Amino acid sequence: MNLPVAFLKLIRFPNLLFIAATQVLFYYCVIIPFSEAIPGALMRMEPAVFWTLVGASVLIAAGGYIINDYFDLNIDRVNRPEKMVVEKMIKRRWAIVWHLVFSFAGLLISFYVGYRLGNPFIVLLNLAVVVLLWVYSTTFKKQLLIGNIIISLLTAWVVLILYTCEMRFDVSRLSPSQVEYLSSVFKASVLYGGFAFIISLVREVVKDIEDMEGDARYHCRTMPIVWGIPVSRAFAYTWMIVLGGAVLILAVYTIQINWWWMAVYLFAAVLLPLFQVYRKLGKSTSPMDFAMVSRLLKWVMLTGILSMIFYKIYL
Repeated sequence: MNLPVAFLKLIRFPNLLFIAATQVLFYYCVIIPFSEAIPGALMRMEPAVFWTLVGASVLIAAGGYIINDYFDLNIDRVNRPEKMVVEKMIKRRWAIVWHLVFSFAGLLISFYVGYRLGNPFIVLLNLAVVVLLWVYSTTFKKQLLIGNIIISLLTAWVVLILYTCEMRFDVSRLSPSQVEYLSSVFKASVLYGGFAFIISLVREVVKDIEDMEGDARYHCRTMPIVWGIPVSRAFAYTWMIVLGGAVLILAVYTIQINWWWMAVYLFAAVLLPLFQVYRKLGKSTSPMDFAMVSRLLKWVMLTGILSMIFYKIYL
């Protein structure tokens, strides 16, 4: 492995592409179509500001991945020694430098976005994200459930930040069209943010089962270590049932409003793979099995996010 490849692995380049793609899809398939479909609706984020925001999100996420590997060095020696980058290819001191560079650059860009939109919450909330990523890597990752919840909330934030950029502070001056537009964007952001939260929460628990050996050696108190694998499976099953029920309700609703192709897509590309995950999780016994379940959950997350395209088609 050469140094450029190792660096891309360190910052989880495919995951960064996924983050950028999620925001691009929500902006161009949800926000813009709603602003065009509702007469009198005015979109706050111009494309140039939006792409700046994407850059901030990607940089902050990259910094988070680096600091996670920095503090996970000993655990990774046990769980995935073949995938290690820090110390093998990139010195620890350079890892922390790159974390600081990416995080600071992301916050600086967030400040610019907040200034352009007149919305100070952008930089404040992204600052909270940077702090949470640090504290997660040093402390919360080793604690029961709280680390899983933090990562799931940060995953949902990838979508929710776009609504935060669009929201207005002086609600009393909004026209009915603006209220309708913001309400529509809010509902879509909660829908996809909630989907991302649940699927990420399930995946984090599955990854904890996969990583039990290294986590137990370094005294982590993750769910499978504290409560056992059967309880962790039951926890994952419960949330998958909740998610499946929500997607099923959405599919039925899309049929009622004649979004037939979206309904077919939700059944074939989201519900069916989710059912396969449910089955495979029950049969999994080895770390390799749980790693496969984790990859399938990531696929379900991708197919769920891609359903945003139907807003573009039908609005």
